[in-house]
Amino acid sequence: MKRYKLIKNYKGIHKKGTIFYLIAESEFIGVKEFVLQTKKINGKIILSEKEMRDYFRQL
Repeated sequence: MKRYKLIKNYKGIHKKGTIFYLIAESEFIGVKEFVLQTKKINGKIILSEKEMRDYFRQL
């Protein structure tokens, strides 16, 4: 399972440095979406490809 680290605060909900696991990735007519789950299983977020590039890096 791919792990990602938040590189800057995300919409005031999640703090920089939080670890997430990629649980789903989908593409429909050229639009990619990613579903990430926190390591502590206390939150799930759905991101666009641009948000993924801007806020996360793969570990």
